Amino acid sequence: MSDPLATPLITNDATVLGLLSLILGFVFYSSNSQHPVWKKFYQYVPALLICYLLPSLLNTFGIVSAKVSQVDEVAKYFLLPACLVLLTLSIDLKAIGALGNKAIIMFLTGTVGVVIGGPIALLVISAMWPELIGVSGPDAVWRGMAALAGSWIGGGANMLAMKEIYGADGKIFTIMVTVDIVVANLWMAFLLYFAANHKRIDAKSGADTSGIDRLINKVEAFEREHARRPELKDFMFILAIGFGAAGFAHLAADFLVPFFKENYPNLEKFSLHSKLFWIIVLVTTIGLILSFTKVRQLEAVGASKVGSSFLYVLVATIGLHMDITQIVEAPKYVVIGLIWMAVHVILLFIVGKMIKAPIFYLAVGSKANIGGAASAPVIASAFHPSLAPVGVLLAVLGYALGTYMAWICGQLLRIIGS
Repeated sequence: MSDPLATPLITNDATVLGLLSLILGFVFYSSNSQHPVWKKFYQYVPALLICYLLPSLLNTFGIVSAKVSQVDEVAKYFLLPACLVLLTLSIDLKAIGALGNKAIIMFLTGTVGVVIGGPIALLVISAMWPELIGVSGPDAVWRGMAALAGSWIGGGANMLAMKEIYGADGKIFTIMVTVDIVVANLWMAFLLYFAANHKRIDAKSGADTSGIDRLINKVEAFEREHARRPELKDFMFILAIGFGAAGFAHLAADFLVPFFKENYPNLEKFSLHSKLFWIIVLVTTIGLILSFTKVRQLEAVGASKVGSSFLYVLVATIGLHMDITQIVEAPKYVVIGLIWMAVHVILLFIVGKMIKAPIFYLAVGSKANIGGAASAPVIASAFHPSLAPVGVLLAVLGYALGTYMAWICGQLLRIIGS
């Protein structure tokens, strides 16, 4: 298995990208094959999940390392912004508003699940391993958990903010980063499975999916109405819009981040010092604005399909961060994370059942907390490309609430852990 300090077998990023592309090509070829073995396999295992899991094996067995490779950074900062623009071109903003308040309810439920899940996990673990409780120094478990709460409600910036606020030392912080990677990625695998089987799950639970169906039907009807055979110029226009908007967002972020750091240092808690935050907000806004123009007609020649291809590359690079051997490296702490996540998930299912929310709201409400703007649109798009903006909007809300709610969680953890 892989040693985090060892050099991976492949360090050339061009080769890494080639491997990921071959994996995605294999998955799409086999998932569309009429061979009975493949048809049976993909009947139970979603293709998108395999696009995520196979790259994780490259990392687990030391063939490729996400810590060495920069492919995931390229996907996050170049392909994700372009993808979001192309996926929002055909969106109907009024239809998003008509989705109602269930998305917000499920998002806030996920936030509450994180806030109360941490203290509950610490209480449970104190009965199993009492030695983890009562440490008062900077290496106290509760301090590291407070930092993790920042990540699971907002994102990386919120996690670092909580680390400083609660004085977690480097060792416990590193352990919690590992817990974050392991537990959050395991949960993402389940969410991808839910996305692939959402119709069956919603039918069984009796959830009202009419609002989501109307939004998807509008987008698909527009595509059918204006569909035509794409030409080379169409693909060049699509790339121009996608990467042009991404480039503008990068340029604007290069000005906005230093401006807010210098003039509004206190706004770091809202992630306004984060370049990725500004890039994602800007490209989503650009995409929504373009949806009211003639540029929307690019959807008729496959804009969302090009965007989705970028999305699959992003999913594969996210998979490179998963190393299944990490589960045994810090078992006690991973157990804390699993209990914590279980509280979050159980609460989501309870509230979702009460309000008859579709599994889409549960998945995106959860991922907008645990994952943020880099992965919430991935999960949303796994249900349908036109739903990506819903994931982005909820993730931005998570950035805003992250510091405050994580601080509350940290106070509860302090009471139990001190």
